[in-house]
Amino acid sequence: MSALLVPPLLLIVWFLPGFLPPLVVRLREWIFTRVNGAEGIPVPGPLVDAEHFARVYEDPAADGRSRGAGLSDLFWYWLAPGPQMHQEHLEPGERYAAVAKVSRRVLAVPHSRSEQLATDATRRALDELPLGRSSHVRLRDAMMPIWAEVYYELVFDEPCPPETRAMIVANAHDVVTALKGCGLRHMDRRDRLTRYLQARIEDGSCPVVLPPPFTARETAWYLQGAFFNTAVVQMSEAAAHVLLAVAQHPSAIAERTDDALDRVIDETLRVHPLFGVAHRITSAPIEVTPRVTLPAGSVLLFNYLAFQRTGPAADDTFDPDRWLSLKRRDAHFIPFGVTANRACPARGSAPVMLRAAVREVVRRFTLASSVTHSRSLPSRGPCYLTPAGVRPPGRARLTAMRFRDRWADVGRSLTQLTLGSWMVVDARRQRLCATYFEGGGL
Repeated sequence: MSALLVPPLLLIVWFLPGFLPPLVVRLREWIFTRVNGAEGIPVPGPLVDAEHFARVYEDPAADGRSRGAGLSDLFWYWLAPGPQMHQEHLEPGERYAAVAKVSRRVLAVPHSRSEQLATDATRRALDELPLGRSSHVRLRDAMMPIWAEVYYELVFDEPCPPETRAMIVANAHDVVTALKGCGLRHMDRRDRLTRYLQARIEDGSCPVVLPPPFTARETAWYLQGAFFNTAVVQMSEAAAHVLLAVAQHPSAIAERTDDALDRVIDETLRVHPLFGVAHRITSAPIEVTPRVTLPAGSVLLFNYLAFQRTGPAADDTFDPDRWLSLKRRDAHFIPFGVTANRACPARGSAPVMLRAAVREVVRRFTLASSVTHSRSLPSRGPCYLTPAGVRPPGRARLTAMRFRDRWADVGRSLTQLTLGSWMVVDARRQRLCATYFEGGGL
């Protein structure tokens, strides 16, 4: 190779991973807007600032879920099958009230039981890792079997068989991979879980059922969407974010106390909120200020990250110690949503279970990672887990990890551009949400 080519090649190798992925993200956003249209009102934004965020979110008129928003077609596409039974997307009314009541009953467990379920499932998963060397894992993948077991046991009140755990993980992995544009949907993987759940409901071996007139099929879709899609995915993402933060900020848990873990969890969810944008459709006008009124039928796009970047904790710096003096109620901090408008139904049990799982991991392993930590976490969180008494990876291995991750991000961004764009177009073509309501869906 000519010596004249070496400097340009080195420049490409060094700088391409830095500028290409952000460029591709902007292109994806442009394609998304071209296909779906700029239909929403950003909150916070020019019409609704951060100081009015919570009041508008809590307004009784901000109660529409899916009907009338083209954006809903895309979310229904990703959450299929049975997105019309997903608690987050049910319109207000008797159907939603009945479903929400069942969810509350399933999740209304003592904190001691929540903690024990997560601890036991985490121990079983960690027991499968080797003790004599460091393990290179993808944290989100490592966490999914844990939450598959936890939510199976909450629903069925029995230990989760290995083959059922694998089926739940395959379903959840397919949902989140498609959601991030890293792969297409594989409905056969999802349908296997639907058929399993429906069979358990029909033979009377599933303790959780929806009341009449809901069918066994609708109950299966509800369980799949609420517990074995959303709950498993969100808890896996949350645990991966927290553990990656621990890997990159080990001094944050030097105390190894529950209080220290809680501060790390809160700070992780502040810097990397699980929810991106929640959309609501107004059923009546909402007066924001004497000069600004949001008309009925407006699509409000509540941006969690943008809101949490305002107020007394507006920076991107990872600093768990801020919570030693900063009160949650004083910060613009909504890790589980806004209570008055369908906050996460697991907001009571999720923090307890998350702390228990993280505590068990850091008790057994030293964590190390040099990858980019982004909110969407398309890399699934590469990390080294090193048992006590084993030499952790040195600087050379961490440098190599960082280099691989930077270049993997180039390939991922192009994959997301291609597959994500195709799914946006395909969702617009199928119009799952619009067709459902046009056909008289409630």
